[in-house]
Amino acid sequence: MELKDKIDRNKLPQHVAVIMDGNGRWAKKKGNQRIFGHQNGVKAVRETVEAAAELGIKFLTLYAFSTENWKRPQNEVNALMHLLISTLNTEIKTLQDNNVRLLAIGDLDSLPANVHKQLNNTIELTASNTGLSLVLALSYSGRWELLHAIKNIVQLACEGKITPEQLNDETFYQYMQSSFMPYPELLIRTSGEYRISNFLLWQIAYTELYFTPILWPDFRKEHFFEAILDFQKRERRFGKTSDQLVSEVTPNANNNS
Repeated sequence: MELKDKIDRNKLPQHVAVIMDGNGRWAKKKGNQRIFGHQNGVKAVRETVEAAAELGIKFLTLYAFSTENWKRPQNEVNALMHLLISTLNTEIKTLQDNNVRLLAIGDLDSLPANVHKQLNNTIELTASNTGLSLVLALSYSGRWELLHAIKNIVQLACEGKITPEQLNDETFYQYMQSSFMPYPELLIRTSGEYRISNFLLWQIAYTELYFTPILWPDFRKEHFFEAILDFQKRERRFGKTSDQLVSEVTPNANNNS
């Protein structure tokens, strides 16, 4: 039996987020520059998208470029932006074939004009697709998104359009850029690092974390399926006890009403 066939389709996470880490180390091991690792990471992206689409997962968010990544050497940043354009152009067929809709979050206005244009073009071309929603986090960080939401709320408060009493967990999230999607139930990080790296900080309060030593360019469908199977073995309590969860699922045998 293949790994995919072992997955319970009734217990799939609606939203999986991925920190794609290890491109640079993968390239260094092979005696190449860091961009070589990013280039080879495109296949891992393709396989991960296809795996999520095959399972019927609704949202897949990939941490593609953080706000901190702008601090990298300029030649690497330029190469990453060029790679993003070429990947968006060449992977349109993969997105269409798998009925995938592309979306993006982050400080998109900070992207170079040609990158922003290609991104918007791909988003428009896939807008009518009804399967997996692939969300690219570009020029993104969790702190940036939180600060962006707070600024919007403060502006509305100054205009008298919102009061402190109107804010709670649910209403606050409505002002965040990623509010169109549910909180991720599973976060995968490759390369053996055990960090969140400023990714979806508000959203992952109760997310299951899965760390794998596989470097991103080597990540394949089977690795994604392994992460899903591991997720399905876990008990998600959200602050409750195991006994409480059992009692909620199993009706009281003495209750005949």
